[in-house]
Amino acid sequence: MNFIRTDIPDVIIIEPTVHGDERGYFVETYRQDKLEDFLGFQVNFCQDNESKSSKGVLRGLHYQLAPFAQTKLVRVIQGKVLDVAVDIRKGSSTFGQHVAVELSGENKRQIFIPRGFAHGFVVLEDDTIFAYKVDNYYSPENDRGIAFNDESLGIDWKLPKEELLLSNKDTKQPKLSETTDIFDYKVDYYND
Repeated sequence: MNFIRTDIPDVIIIEPTVHGDERGYFVETYRQDKLEDFLGFQVNFCQDNESKSSKGVLRGLHYQLAPFAQTKLVRVIQGKVLDVAVDIRKGSSTFGQHVAVELSGENKRQIFIPRGFAHGFVVLEDDTIFAYKVDNYYSPENDRGIAFNDESLGIDWKLPKEELLLSNKDTKQPKLSETTDIFDYKVDYYND
């Protein structure tokens, strides 16, 4: 596995080694020991989630507040997405900045997104299957979001706005500047 720090160093791209021949391929998609050796801290994933979506579906930008904040390890099994992580850790030197990476069933890349980030993705191919691990259970009471089209974030979703398909919930999220439900970099991120 190859681990690559992004422009926001806490967000990591993981490139697994793919062993392929005329029969198909084999890939080790997760190794806790290798991830923890790279990160320098322990991660305890407790839940796996999966979604299937058509082209244009945009899910996000979502996060959960402490004590149910979540670290995520995301990947695409089939199809293609543009995956986005936004730093919402007040006091962080990269607050309000984002990382956007194309994940596909073909490139097999994954993204490690720590607590303190809002996460979302837009589907770039029909019948895309998206899978992710989280280190905390879903809590509806702690579920929050940021507007996908918040101009201050500068996210290029790679598709025209009229082609985007959003849930009712995701069309009503506040801009980052309009919410106080974010993380304190020095308190939540390191002591959660």
